Amino acid sequence: MTRWRPLPDALPREARHLVGQLRALKDRTGLSLAELALRTAYSKSSWQRYLSGTKQPPRGAVQALCRVAGADQARLLALWDLADPTWPHGASAPAVRWETTPALPPGAEYRRWRTAALVAFAVIVLLTAGLLWALPSGSG
Repeated sequence: MTRWRPLPDALPREARHLVGQLRALKDRTGLSLAELALRTAYSKSSWQRYLSGTKQPPRGAVQALCRVAGADQARLLALWDLADPTWPHGASAPAVRWETTPALPPGAEYRRWRTAALVAFAVIVLLTAGLLWALPSGSG
């Protein structure tokens, strides 16, 4: 059985419960983190983060651990569903960072479109020339 460090104080109750259940399940397998990584699609360092409570385990990691341990997925996935909205820094999906593009100077949008049109025209001319060159000529 692994000697686990205490979970972070900031971890909500639902997340603590999920991680505790995952830890118990991992211990039940008797596998090291490296062996668990070999049997799942998640690295040893990922499992360390999930089981220490520093990172929310993806739903797929919970399913993978259940498969390896021969445990009931439905119960642990229900725990995951409860813990998901409470996890610090939001859900398991990566945070989307919205960035705005700086305002363009007057006329820049027109220049951008004109450049794109010229490039598209050049590509069409080159493709047409290549096709005409590759096609067999009618004389012969």
